[in-house]
Amino acid sequence: MRASIPEPKVGDLIEIFRPFYRHWAIYVGDGYVVHLAPPSEMVGAGAASIMSTLTEKAVVKKELLDDVVGRDRYQVNNKHDDKYSPLPPSKIVQRAEQLVGQELPYSLPCENCEHFVNELRYGVARSDQSPFAISAQVRPSYFINAELSATWESRQLFSR
Repeated sequence: MRASIPEPKVGDLIEIFRPFYRHWAIYVGDGYVVHLAPPSEMVGAGAASIMSTLTEKAVVKKELLDDVVGRDRYQVNNKHDDKYSPLPPSKIVQRAEQLVGQELPYSLPCENCEHFVNELRYGVARSDQSPFAISAQVRPSYFINAELSATWESRQLFSR
């Protein structure tokens, strides 16, 4: 980890400052994060990864935070803690690790990396950077039942 930035706590949202957009991951401990990454995004892709946001599929990956960040900056940003109660850290990690390795639909406006990590932390899929700033009123829910990815892949939407 970088010496100037304290190690995040388990369940923290990690905001990574890529050129032109923000990539999001969730800290699961021991220097690792889980994140939703388009297959074309290689570890430490940095600026090249902007093109990967145009894909329709992404893979849930567990990788070292420093490898995902590459040369970019990052910060812990649990920005919705005032609005939503975070799930217990053990539940966040369990949910995240159950999805590692799965290929899921990816859509910049409604199924992006920020939606993914907010669903893990709060149970609410939302993204403030998507073009339509879709919030919790209509959300993809991939954690409703034991068939985690099947729910998202079928693109069923649930209302809160």
